[in-house]
Amino acid sequence: MGIGSGIFLIAIGAILTFAIRANVWWVDLRAVGWVFILAGLGVLLTTLWFWQDRRKRARTLIVEENRLSHPTAMMPPPPDPPPPTAPPS
Repeated sequence: MGIGSGIFLIAIGAILTFAIRANVWWVDLRAVGWVFILAGLGVLLTTLWFWQDRRKRARTLIVEENRLSHPTAMMPPPPDPPPPTAPPS
């Protein structure tokens, strides 16, 4: 169950509580509606609480450091190659 389920339960509960005006002798629709609304709020708050807890755990920063075996200073450029010699004649 998640946010969608909580909103769905709240909507069904609101419809049963406020929109339906039927008298059913074996069940009180207003009471059932309020139970659905409270259950939906419980699901919604529980889901948000777990998400908040997950966000706190996800902020752990792991830094991995690799050390090179050679110095990191800039190396001088290689010397220029010698000029080509003339072919023998």
